[in-house]
Amino acid sequence: MIPASFVRSRAGSWKAWNSKSPKPRTARRALEICQRQLPDAVLLDWNMPVMDGFEFMGHMRRLPGGDQPKVVFCTTENNVAHIAQALSGGANEYIMKPFDKDIIADKFAEVGLIPVGQAMV
Repeated sequence: MIPASFVRSRAGSWKAWNSKSPKPRTARRALEICQRQLPDAVLLDWNMPVMDGFEFMGHMRRLPGGDQPKVVFCTTENNVAHIAQALSGGANEYIMKPFDKDIIADKFAEVGLIPVGQAMV
């Protein structure tokens, strides 16, 4: 998850995102973090312990202001129905695993988090 203040001050710095962003090990823990302060963005795995990413996204989207964070789903699932479910359920974009920092930068640019062409270091 990427905290709002951090994205605005450090957009484009992949190392900074990795070192400063909360990295909850379960969706339940991520939801607890969102209940205290919503991030600007969530890079969300479909398959997580305790609750899956789709269920997490539904809970987060129902929080006050929960419609604001940009959600980029990442998964190994590549069937159209799976992608459609994620997008119709509130995801802004979708990334197939495996991916690299350039793909993440492209998706973050597509949803307006970083300028188009911004590299992630």
